[in-house]
Amino acid sequence: MAGAGAALTGLGLGLAGKPAAASGSVENTEAAEAGEPREAAEGAEAVEAVEADGAAFRGMWIATVTNRDFPSRPGLGAAEQRAELVALLDLAVRRRMTAVLFQVRPSADALWPSPYEPWAQCLTGVQGADPGWDPLGTAVTEAHARGLELHAWCNPYRVANHTDPARLAENHPVRLHPEWALAYDGRLLYNPGLPEVRRHVQDAMLDAVSRYDVDALHWDDYFYPYPVAGQRLDDDEAFARHGAGFADRAAWRRNNIDLLVSETAERIRQTRPGVAFGISPFGVWRHATTDPAGSDTALAVQTYDDLYADTRRWITERWIDYVMPQLYWHIGFPSADYAKLVPWWERTARGTGVRLYLGEALYKVGDPAQPAAWQDPGELARHVELARRYPGVGGHCYFAAREVAKDPLGALTAVLADD
Repeated sequence: MAGAGAALTGLGLGLAGKPAAASGSVENTEAAEAGEPREAAEGAEAVEAVEADGAAFRGMWIATVTNRDFPSRPGLGAAEQRAELVALLDLAVRRRMTAVLFQVRPSADALWPSPYEPWAQCLTGVQGADPGWDPLGTAVTEAHARGLELHAWCNPYRVANHTDPARLAENHPVRLHPEWALAYDGRLLYNPGLPEVRRHVQDAMLDAVSRYDVDALHWDDYFYPYPVAGQRLDDDEAFARHGAGFADRAAWRRNNIDLLVSETAERIRQTRPGVAFGISPFGVWRHATTDPAGSDTALAVQTYDDLYADTRRWITERWIDYVMPQLYWHIGFPSADYAKLVPWWERTARGTGVRLYLGEALYKVGDPAQPAAWQDPGELARHVELARRYPGVGGHCYFAAREVAKDPLGALTAVLADD
């Protein structure tokens, strides 16, 4: 891809834009097959194999929903917003990142002039109002000029953090098609069970892929909503219309998400083959107590059962080019131990050609509400050290830009000093 050649090493992409094969592949103290680290010598060889496949990936999320990281507040002038974005890219360079994951479709609105959805509210404070510049276009150009990959981060289904369609822009798809939306937990989301919705969200995201020289289309962890006790997602009508032939509603819902993933993968290949497709799911697929193929975890949420997201299948079917599980727990956390989840994900991705990067909770470091492990500036450095013992781990990504700038407790500095 023009302008991004130097950045492609982080993804391990070849000239044709295909994922590079993993070593030996054919896509919150036992042997390697049991998911434990190899012996030290073999681990060193694994690190060399990963590095030979390209520079280790080091990413930074830039969140725009509710103005978390960018812009600092809505309503800034175009020049001020542009300066803030460029400053974040310069920050990424100083912190030796190889990629930025820029949230360009935070809530069914866009940080580029999209024909499918209105301008994002985070820019001007008014959804649909033209900010006077093109944040995505600027991000692509400026990131590539700095040797950074630019991953266009989209949230497939979120519409709003409220339930009032009248507060959306007049030309918003949900204003035009109110039957497309569901209300749950005080929020609006697109109904994943409607084929017309699936097509629309694909069209909206692929517009960015077709018009801009992005290195990847990236999704976060929101598919069906996280469950809330005492609340029920009312998709009865969609299930009645489209659920025939499925054993139950859960199987139908999973198929809806599988179709979104598999169809998007195929459409990316048709639209621009050199663009990678990556997803950053919640860090637990299923528990071993639920499924023998699951991880040694005990958290309440399992993506397969609760978000209807079969993240393991997306890897084994090679629908995605990289997976970036959000392993936002510390080493030794009883319900979801980072040291147990890393080998599970590495084993799952092994031999598939799907690249594995690990999402890191930089935002937890130094937070007094977090367990004692997160008050230790060396916790994240230990994550990186542990991950080096697994050949399939290609790098890490840090949430998020605000914390990369603040470097709480010097934790990121400790990571970089040890790299």
